[in-house]
Amino acid sequence: MSELLNRRLSLLGQGDNLSLLKQCLHGIERECLRVTEEGRLAQTPHPEALGAALTHEQITTDYSESLLEFITPALADPAQTLQSLENIHRFAYTKLGSEYLWSPSMPCPLPAEEDIPIAWYGDSNIGQLKYVYRKGLALRYGRTMQCIAGIHYNFSLPEKLWPLLRDAEGSSADERDYQSAAYIALIRNFRRYSWLLMYLFGASPALDAGFLRGRAHQLEQFDAETLYLPYATSLRMSDLGYQSNAQAGLTPCYNDLNSYTDSLRKAVATPYAPYVEIGTHKDGEWVQLNTNILQIENEYYSNIRPKRVTYSGERPIQALMARGIQYVEVRCLDINPFLPTGIDLPEARFLDAFLLFCALDDSPLLGYLECGNCTGNFLSVVKEGRRPGLMLQRHGKPVALKEWADELLERIAPLAELLDRSQGSDEHTKALDLQKAKVSDPSLTPSAQVLASMTEHKEGFSRFALRQSQAHAEFFRAQALPADEQQRFETAARESLEAQAKLEREEDKADFDLFVSAYQASILAISN
Repeated sequence: MSELLNRRLSLLGQGDNLSLLKQCLHGIERECLRVTEEGRLAQTPHPEALGAALTHEQITTDYSESLLEFITPALADPAQTLQSLENIHRFAYTKLGSEYLWSPSMPCPLPAEEDIPIAWYGDSNIGQLKYVYRKGLALRYGRTMQCIAGIHYNFSLPEKLWPLLRDAEGSSADERDYQSAAYIALIRNFRRYSWLLMYLFGASPALDAGFLRGRAHQLEQFDAETLYLPYATSLRMSDLGYQSNAQAGLTPCYNDLNSYTDSLRKAVATPYAPYVEIGTHKDGEWVQLNTNILQIENEYYSNIRPKRVTYSGERPIQALMARGIQYVEVRCLDINPFLPTGIDLPEARFLDAFLLFCALDDSPLLGYLECGNCTGNFLSVVKEGRRPGLMLQRHGKPVALKEWADELLERIAPLAELLDRSQGSDEHTKALDLQKAKVSDPSLTPSAQVLASMTEHKEGFSRFALRQSQAHAEFFRAQALPADEQQRFETAARESLEAQAKLEREEDKADFDLFVSAYQASILAISN
């Protein structure tokens, strides 16, 4: 254990400090495709009974009209966060008719590119902006890639913890800068160790063969309709997933917040020649918001993001620069197709211990060589993480995945114990033990279990996924929400529809071109 981590554990284990750890906040966003009874992409509009995707706080759409996104509030107890997620699923199933929620991350058999519906948010300027942004994503990356779904885990440490650490360590930084620097340090350690999450929780070793649209690949044939890799953990997070030549040179520096925001600010203001050649309009219609490397900040795809809740009309970079980092969003988690909500409490408990370890342990700046090792280790694990004897790179030297994973879990154990002490339970230690078992026996990992289930039932990816989707639908439909909770969702849906209608009715009907120009100018005006 590092000296810094030892000191911090000792400090947080004292008296009133221990109770601070009960104030960590946890939020979950779960994406999932709507599919037909046959397991094909639903071509129906976003169900009006679920509310307006533009204005509903908990039920919206991601890229496609068929790609739902469920959002929980940030709560201190992850068990309550997961209950909130389950309640959203139960409500959704009362409005889906014969449709299902697709159980895994990789999509169902998809129609032709042009037949994948882009999410629609109405006629307001902001609604149109969201639609044009998605048209730009289709133009840049293709619609197929945008149908991949995942779990996003939002995590924050209590605000009172940071001044406690700062004062104990004699830092001269103000509270905002110290907190931001600490979250950036967490992100650096996450970059170092996130390969472990892909081994433990990756659940996408196979996909529908049509997903690749005839592209060259190095996958193996499982059956006529399924491609896979025998030792893969997460093809979703591999180079088969969300890729961009334009973003290839964009690796934001995680050495401080200013360098991170500056790299993104430049990317949303720097033209990219192939996009310039296309332009923003075709036949008089908008096809992308601008011709820059990124249309907006959120187009940058990363495994983890520093975040700050934004004010109305404020852009993410503006919020980070003005008020610093408030929480992190972990974006690399696959949906576990064996779990009705795609994630369970033991996974959340382990994530808390893992992220607390990343936050409190030593986190040296990332040099060029180590950055390359981080990327290489991650890609090795997502494509062959269960391969016996797999070697990773640590400090420029080879190390066995199993050896390093065992070491990391031992280093995380004191954090799990500290969280258990703060809550008077042993749940985090039990969650850690489950992960130790997966390192000892790769057949216990979700990725191995997916392939084992497909083999046992003699079925390809899509039939496996539909079977799981049907089982989850039965689970949610078997028990209705309490009447007051159902009514709360009904009210939220109705109010969101009213809010969108009010926005469209009362909005200053400014020219959309001017609206986009003002939106673009808001980022160009920022200077460090």
